Amino acid sequence: MASLIDVYKDAAVKNLMQKFKYKNVMQVPRIKKIVVNVGMGAMAHEKELVELVREELSIITGQKPMLARSKKAISNFKIREGVPVGYKVTLRGKRMYEFLYKLINFCIPRIRDFRGVSRTAFDGDGNYTLGVKEQSIFPELDVNKVAKSHGMDICIVTSAGTKEESFALLEELGMPFSKK
Repeated sequence: MASLIDVYKDAAVKNLMQKFKYKNVMQVPRIKKIVVNVGMGAMAHEKELVELVREELSIITGQKPMLARSKKAISNFKIREGVPVGYKVTLRGKRMYEFLYKLINFCIPRIRDFRGVSRTAFDGDGNYTLGVKEQSIFPELDVNKVAKSHGMDICIVTSAGTKEESFALLEELGMPFSKK
């Protein structure tokens, strides 16, 4: 089993250099960080559920999550300024590659009726955002102990300047994109 960092260094760099005609290895796009975000919505008012979300995110990522608080009050959503609204984790280095490997090879294939991830979820800077509807796709979590199902956003931040470069990078790393 080759790790994702080895796949990147051995195959992806060479293939991307040929495809985009880079003259220097440092021009090849790479993954800078992965940000995993869980917005709690209505769960934010239930203290025990907030703690469960924190524990689950900690188990999934292997890192302690940071509490995100609201920056301003929004009366329509019954949110006051400074109220906890979610958790986020920023992964870098070895943990980032381990998480991405697990996501691509174990978690995404567990999604029911899976036909590939969206090809259009890139922003203008070449970053990719993937929305997951249920946390139960992660094998570390015991499905019987999950109190409430919630989703999460996984943002893969790359050094690529364009959508095409970022798409090619993630495709080289094995991201299962949909067939158009």
